[in-house]
Amino acid sequence: MKENMKMAGMMRKQTGQAAAASPCAACKLLRRRCAAQECVFAPYFPADEPHKFASVHKVFGASNVNKMLQELPEHQRGDAVSSLVYEANARVRDPVYGCVGAISSLQRQVDTLQTQLALAQAEVVHMRMRSMPNMTATNSPENGSISQTKSLFSMDMVVDEADIGESLWSC
Repeated sequence: MKENMKMAGMMRKQTGQAAAASPCAACKLLRRRCAAQECVFAPYFPADEPHKFASVHKVFGASNVNKMLQELPEHQRGDAVSSLVYEANARVRDPVYGCVGAISSLQRQVDTLQTQLALAQAEVVHMRMRSMPNMTATNSPENGSISQTKSLFSMDMVVDEADIGESLWSC
């Protein structure tokens, strides 16, 4: 009989029934009892990701996050938590500017890259102009010849779609 109870206990641990009783990351950090059905933090701060709640708690405070989440409809809470985690991680990296500093840095990079692209395109046009012999025929229409011109500005743009959509911030 005792062997059967031990086996049942081992089976529960393996199937995750014992894991369901572990507190969420918020309750674990706050050292309080977690009633997963009533806990506002449990769906958004699972026990296996304690760093998320730790950074949010450090920046915003648990009671403020609790108030924010309770004021929102349930279908918006997941997005709100993602935003809070993103902002908290940015604030930990840059306490003064947070997300604004990251956005500003990325905007400067975009401006620099756009300038470099414009310079490279101008250099391509310049190189084509230098390497191209005179493409316009100077024969007069009276002799029956037709002028021929070749466009100097036909350029194709290649976009590497593998890099589009990758996040610069890891949460």
